[in-house]
Amino acid sequence: MGNQQSSRSLIPTPTNYTFPESEKSPTEEGSNQPVVEFQLAQPISGDGKLALSHIASWETEAAKNSKVQLARTILSQSDIRTVLSSRSARITDQHIFNNVVDFKTGPVTNQKSSGRCWLFATTNVIRFNIMKKLRLKDFQLSQSYLFFWDKLNKSNYYLELMIQHSDLPLDDRLIQHLSSDLISDGGQWDMSINLMEHYGLVPQSLYPESTHSSLSGPLNALLKTKLREHGLILRQQAEALRNAFIKEDTVIATLRAQKEELMREIYLIMTATLGVPPNPNKKFVWEYIDQDDKTGRWEGSPKEYFEQFGTKPFTPSDSFSLINDPRNEYEKLYTVDKLGNIWGARPILYVNTQIENMKAMVIKLIKAGIPVFFGCDVGKFSDSGSGIMDTALFEYENAFDIKLGLTKAERLQICDSSMTHAMVITGVHLDPAGKPIRYKVENSWGESAGNHGYFIMTDEWFEEFVYQVVVPKALAPKELVAVYEGGDAVVLPPWDPMGSLA
Repeated sequence: MGNQQSSRSLIPTPTNYTFPESEKSPTEEGSNQPVVEFQLAQPISGDGKLALSHIASWETEAAKNSKVQLARTILSQSDIRTVLSSRSARITDQHIFNNVVDFKTGPVTNQKSSGRCWLFATTNVIRFNIMKKLRLKDFQLSQSYLFFWDKLNKSNYYLELMIQHSDLPLDDRLIQHLSSDLISDGGQWDMSINLMEHYGLVPQSLYPESTHSSLSGPLNALLKTKLREHGLILRQQAEALRNAFIKEDTVIATLRAQKEELMREIYLIMTATLGVPPNPNKKFVWEYIDQDDKTGRWEGSPKEYFEQFGTKPFTPSDSFSLINDPRNEYEKLYTVDKLGNIWGARPILYVNTQIENMKAMVIKLIKAGIPVFFGCDVGKFSDSGSGIMDTALFEYENAFDIKLGLTKAERLQICDSSMTHAMVITGVHLDPAGKPIRYKVENSWGESAGNHGYFIMTDEWFEEFVYQVVVPKALAPKELVAVYEGGDAVVLPPWDPMGSLA
């Protein structure tokens, strides 16, 4: 994994070759360029093509290697993740934790065939205190409610960006990027805050799951096609208005009026497939049963529900994201250009810090009885069946006689890793010295995944593949809070991996 010495500094030499002085590039005297260890080499194929002589050479070597022959016998007929699963890792990774939050929520949630993990992680964190306060046996907040308002607002966000950048050519990298995955199911913590502050929260019983909240692909495909069509309509109208020498403020106003008509189509599609959501300001009645089978009743609007139940012990808007991005400078504030869901609302902000600071915050929050929202690359060295996330889980290096030498920074730089999933940490196992060994993770893939829905994450996996944890300002280190509140964020480009949506 990333901690091992990479062999990439030595370039293998297929043939012995001595470069003449005429082939060497001159260097400036006194140059401060770092010295890189390498060997000059002459390729078998001078024009870069893959030749049959390469294959013959590789096969000659393979025939002498018994490990290669054994691997070919076994791995061609089996899933490498099953065959190369480490028995010792599975024995070591026990679902035992000596520090857990003091209340267990239920049921285990299931996002099904959708990319709503960030909304499930958000509502799983917030429902903790609701269930604890009201002593509920089973309870879920409506993820679909937030999903509806997020999707509707992302549609508006995309069309606003098309208006804003209607002067750019269609093949501009920004336009192509924005139009490639314009209304992703994914999101970020700050996007959740935007939704809750604007629309509040409701129990799932008030706005339950629908076919297309649990199976979002067909709806997304239709909306994306329609929105791209809308984007072209707005761009064409912008060009016509500017060619007629209309004042720019009038151009924008006219385009926004057109956009509102186009958004009506999006709204009708969404309400037909997801249902009409509760009005954020209209009162509803919620009735519930607690652990003693006693009934309770609450009346109010979704916004009032959020204010009463979703802001204790810390209001979500006073929590912020710590990230570990070793490509960039630590103890600085970052944001991602053109990333958001509600136009003009709270931006996505990250405070970049060392991984040890993030671990310390997780331990502090768990000991305080607070579950932790976090973002990671869940597909790396993990097994959903057993619920294990461990860098030692698969013995790829031994089986293939290779070294996996990418560092965390290099994975981000070369598009090998990014935040792909959000979950909740509810426990941590510490050694006698207080060092974390493994973490208890509440997932949103149903009870059949992991240990009845719960995963185990090793400390080594945390270091390599966890990118974000969300912390309340009241419990975070003062110096990191100062960075967050100081503003003046470094703006990363829209396609930066920190802009990926969990």
